[in-house]
Amino acid sequence: MERSSFGTAPGGQPVDVYTLTNRQGMEARVTNYGGIILSLRVPDRDGRFDDVVLGYDALADYVAESPYFGALVGRYGNRIARGRFTLDGRQYTLATNNGVNHLHGGLKGFDKVVWTAAPFENDQGMGLVLTYVSPDGEEGYPGTLTARVTYTLTADNALVFDYHATTDRPTPVNLTQHSYFNLAGDGQRDILGHVVTFNADRFVPIDATSIPLGPLRDVTGTPFDFRRPTAIGARIQQDDEQLRNGLGYDHSLVLDKGGQPGALTLAAHVLEPTTGRVMEVHTTEPGMQFYSGNFLDGTLKGKRGAVYHHRFGFALETQHLPDSPNQPAFPSTLLRPGEEYRSRTLYRFSVSGA
Repeated sequence: MERSSFGTAPGGQPVDVYTLTNRQGMEARVTNYGGIILSLRVPDRDGRFDDVVLGYDALADYVAESPYFGALVGRYGNRIARGRFTLDGRQYTLATNNGVNHLHGGLKGFDKVVWTAAPFENDQGMGLVLTYVSPDGEEGYPGTLTARVTYTLTADNALVFDYHATTDRPTPVNLTQHSYFNLAGDGQRDILGHVVTFNADRFVPIDATSIPLGPLRDVTGTPFDFRRPTAIGARIQQDDEQLRNGLGYDHSLVLDKGGQPGALTLAAHVLEPTTGRVMEVHTTEPGMQFYSGNFLDGTLKGKRGAVYHHRFGFALETQHLPDSPNQPAFPSTLLRPGEEYRSRTLYRFSVSGA
């Protein structure tokens, strides 16, 4: 493991980069600013290593304008309608930073703070323990929340995220990781040829502001049926109300947990056919937000000068369902004093044959 400086955050705190490398050569570079995964180098079927996540070369770019490239997201990943929720009879008002809605923790969410980082190495691999104490009232949330997220790079080419949080007052919590992937590894083409399989037979329909609209829907007969291997681009241009509302895929999929809520189960399998790179996603979470890079429009210049055009990256954000504090039918995101928030997600990388 190597540690180096990445500059200074707007508040004056020093920011570092930690480079994790396993014995197979897989490399993850992580900064304690927002817990951002700066790069992730994995091999293709010919043994060539490339960076498979989008992002920037400099801290200043992440500070100035970033669509959550590689970041830890909290307190609440995804949207809360109109930035309001009621808890124990009291209404709380959050920052609205996505039209009329609250998104990914607000104006200064967990992606924009400096976490305390503690490197480690054990028989599971090597990694970082990232800790942040979010004060009572931050972005409108009640309670002091102590969040701890452990990143582990394993010997078998998996990147594991273990989330933990406690609070001194009741508060909603929904942490996730927001890396944009492109398994082609060159940042020079779209992701529409990636072949994905999702372990989900329902999805959350949304309105034009991406807030849940009505009951959960069966994926059968819709563009959201990825239960069999299907290219991301196969149906993305269909004339479908939900695709119009999301400007493509920007929806939460309800994962099939096999009757075991909270179990670590397979959520997604992704294959990039030209390189043979495979990514599997396993999670304890009940949902996964599938985002097809709809808002990338060529205005952002990323690493090594790459221009990120429309749909040049996809995200698979394991999490609870959107707007859960206002949706009593959804699994609860409420954390109370004396309870522990725990969640685990892992991305495992491998290759397929020709």
